[in-house]
Amino acid sequence: MTAGRDGAEICIEGESMTEEKSNDAAIPADDLRRALAMTQVDDAKATHIGLVGDTYTITVAGKDTGDRFCVIDMHVPPSGGPRPHRHDFDETFIVLDGEIEVTFRGKKSTVRAGETVNVPSNAPHQFHNASSKAARMICVCAPAGNDRFFAEIGVPVATRTTAPPKLNEKEMAEFLEKAKSLAPKYRTELLREA
Repeated sequence: MTAGRDGAEICIEGESMTEEKSNDAAIPADDLRRALAMTQVDDAKATHIGLVGDTYTITVAGKDTGDRFCVIDMHVPPSGGPRPHRHDFDETFIVLDGEIEVTFRGKKSTVRAGETVNVPSNAPHQFHNASSKAARMICVCAPAGNDRFFAEIGVPVATRTTAPPKLNEKEMAEFLEKAKSLAPKYRTELLREA
């Protein structure tokens, strides 16, 4: 053995060399308490949440990632999408089918199938399906928490594309009040405009 760069030892075996690295940059040991998480979005056992016209399927929950991120499969029908808001986590949308209109700090952009958009944390934004066809997109939130927010304010539905029950005026007012009261718990603020 001879000393390599930074004093690490180099083992010479025939013509190949391997460098033994110091433990300064070692990655943590495997956490055996965490398991492989797998979701089939069309499975009845998947968590499908109806939320004011849209349907969100949680494919990777924060509990599965140590709250590092969550992944949500979103079915957004024509005219669907949330009101303006902002939150203290990044949100990435990967549009699989259709298109959505994203308003970011007051500027509108159309995002089509095959395109990806990232909304940085704390920025005012909203997305809206302004087309005549349903849109499907994958949403990644980092860190997680939006998955729990949706589960707490939405209603369980049967499938990835099952529409949630329509809300009358009184039910919509109750929903908005519930969303406003829970939003701070999930680092979210509802806004008048994006």
